[in-house]
Amino acid sequence: MGAMTSRTIECWLTDMDGVLVHEGEAIPGAADFIAALREHERPFLVLTNNSIYTARDLAARLAHSGIDVPEEAIWTSALATATFLTEQVPNGSAYVIGEAGLTTAMHEAGYTLTESSPDYVVLGETRTYSFEAITKAIRLIKAGARFIATNPDTTGPSAEGPLPATGAVAAMITAATGRSPYYVGKPNPMMFRSALNRVEAHSETTAMIGDRMDTDVVAGIEAGLETFLVLTGSTAPEDVDHHPFRPTHVVDSVADLVDRV
Repeated sequence: MGAMTSRTIECWLTDMDGVLVHEGEAIPGAADFIAALREHERPFLVLTNNSIYTARDLAARLAHSGIDVPEEAIWTSALATATFLTEQVPNGSAYVIGEAGLTTAMHEAGYTLTESSPDYVVLGETRTYSFEAITKAIRLIKAGARFIATNPDTTGPSAEGPLPATGAVAAMITAATGRSPYYVGKPNPMMFRSALNRVEAHSETTAMIGDRMDTDVVAGIEAGLETFLVLTGSTAPEDVDHHPFRPTHVVDSVADLVDRV
């Protein structure tokens, strides 16, 4: 589906869930696509809004499913958030709600994690949102800390069904403080631009592969990238026309892109 253009693609960005893996299992063709990128020495990054895990954790999870991605080729919303804050306030301080993926990224960016008059409150993903931690965040924001969230996703998947995620908890904090967070992750094209900077790539020669119109595709368009929508995730073919924007291409799966590398 979707005509291929003659535009030269030198760098690839790809979402993870719904493009490379589904519920921990590799999507057919995903391992071949990554192998082709590495064989042809194409710059690439796997992008994810998941801030729970470190890049090393995610590389291990992908390897377990049979996809060989080096940890330096994984770009999470936690890493993008830490990079953004370093550019805003170098060696600043933050009160962080999140897991190891976020706290590690903040530490490595030179940030001090503190509950005492931080520059920022940074909200990320966690499986155990604490009422005490949320209360602390509300009080610090009311006292003047700036509010940052890794991503706007309101729910996350689990074996039992949807779980409240960063966006849902951010909405609660916003209701209590009157302050909305700045979201760094998708669909903010900021995450894509930081990814491009990481691999020293240019938007004119970079493509984004995703399974969601409202995050991957729209952010790719806004960042000036060629976009590929795959149908192995959350978007059905009939859903595409419901949006006021379109991907450059619609393909059945990432397997259809192996020959494009």
